[in-house]
Amino acid sequence: MKKYAVIGLSAVLALVYITRTTERAAAQSKKPAAPPVIDKEKIREHVKYLSSDKLEGRGTGQPGGDLAADYIAKQFQSYGLKPAGDNGTYFQNVPMVGVKTLADTAFAFKAENGKSFEAKNLTDFVTNNESQTEIADIDAPIVFVGYGIKAPEYGWDDYKTVDLHGKVALLFVNEPSSDDPDFFKGAALTYYGRWTYKFEETARRGAVATLIIHRTDLASYGWEVVRNSWGTERSYLKRDDTPKLQAASWIQLEVAQKLVGLVGLDLEKMYQRAQSKDFKPLTLPIHLKAHVVSKLTPFVSKNVLAMLPGADPVLGKEAVLYTAHYDHLGIDPSLLGDKIYNGAVDNATGCGILLELARMWAGVPVAPQRSILFASVTAEEQGLLGSEYLGKHSPVPPGKISIDLNFDAVPPLSTPEEVEVSGAERTTFYPVVKATAMDFNLAIRPDPRPEAGHFYRSDHFSLARVGVPSFSVNEGIKFAGHPAEWGQEQARDYTDHRYHQPSDEYKPEMDFTGDAVIARYGFMLGFSAAALPQLISWLPGDEFEPARKASQTPVH
Repeated sequence: MKKYAVIGLSAVLALVYITRTTERAAAQSKKPAAPPVIDKEKIREHVKYLSSDKLEGRGTGQPGGDLAADYIAKQFQSYGLKPAGDNGTYFQNVPMVGVKTLADTAFAFKAENGKSFEAKNLTDFVTNNESQTEIADIDAPIVFVGYGIKAPEYGWDDYKTVDLHGKVALLFVNEPSSDDPDFFKGAALTYYGRWTYKFEETARRGAVATLIIHRTDLASYGWEVVRNSWGTERSYLKRDDTPKLQAASWIQLEVAQKLVGLVGLDLEKMYQRAQSKDFKPLTLPIHLKAHVVSKLTPFVSKNVLAMLPGADPVLGKEAVLYTAHYDHLGIDPSLLGDKIYNGAVDNATGCGILLELARMWAGVPVAPQRSILFASVTAEEQGLLGSEYLGKHSPVPPGKISIDLNFDAVPPLSTPEEVEVSGAERTTFYPVVKATAMDFNLAIRPDPRPEAGHFYRSDHFSLARVGVPSFSVNEGIKFAGHPAEWGQEQARDYTDHRYHQPSDEYKPEMDFTGDAVIARYGFMLGFSAAALPQLISWLPGDEFEPARKASQTPVH
């Protein structure tokens, strides 16, 4: 027992499992059998190909994206994994629509006192027609709703009794400031503070348009990020019955100040009132008159799905899920010089890890009791759309998926001494996560910027929303032979000079040792999850616990 205590529980489980299954397979075949081993050079090969110019940046709806999906499917097939997509294929079709806001789009703000002004598209505001119609004309009153949040668990309701049907919601990005971890999780950003929640909530309440007031300190990014993200064509899942806004919009802080100034109001005082639970919505004597013109381009993208079926007839209907998005930003002919967003780190690395995990699992002598599901998803860069579709149309129902382990932009550096698993601490799986990290001599690095809400910006979030315990697995900043400052500088250099730029390219000098470590760690986490007697859950009181319970409630 002392020996087992030293090497750790997860290592013992793996040792017993691999030994027994290897001996069993060898006895059956009368040949020696050996478990597969993660190969960092295979990860390199995948990254090199997926980020090559041939794939033109793997753009959603662009030929290079389809080439990437085909490549990943062929790898899954070569490993002997079963297809888990549509109609016995490795592909899950994801119906989408490209929406590009055209230059004819115009906003004007007109007060009842006769004062008015026109705003300039991209300079003063950005907007998208989520309802996916070519033309939308809006003439509606504006209602200031603070942060636009209703959070019963915190006793917070910005809407009170206001009716937003046919109206325009004006609100701030982010959420009430807090140092109390039990109130909007203190300094950490919750989903209530994300712009996606605000558009969804106001649409549910019948608003025809929403104006999010941009403040750099509250958003954690400048106006140029908003303008660049919303100023080009954006992709959406094909419209379903979910309510959608005709004008999902951001406006500059100065524009919002000018807007409320039309009727003698002070925006800063309005912001201060919005910090209180006693805040009441304010209907402004101002109308938004908007003409939103869009070009619509329907298309179909693909998630790539494969499965190692579980050995147990009952538990085999449950699964451990691994995810990584394969899309990037594609090719932009308008750029000077290099026009291809190759996306080597983001996210050819995650795909390389996913494929190595698939190869390793496919080579295990005896399948685990639960199934192992692999999903390389599309349109992450367009707003986590491929994973959102997967969450709603998974071949294994969300209530039977024990965990989603996601891999996104794992930098190919040297041997890591830290791992980031932000969100794992919110699940019943966290003791295993910690124990396994110890086995790998990895320290767990806390989220360095919880106020930025990174948990809500990668594909694991889409699975969390439908109840699946989910988190991303990545390196920290401390690497063997280097001080932490070196890792920080590598991260800063990537963000400043390569992130979402054509310069995110494969280089022969890249060291995939760390990616291989993360893959091995991910294998052990998945192995442990597959062997647990019960499915993993969110901790009591977590924001995703109700979705987990709902996903596991029988439908009569």
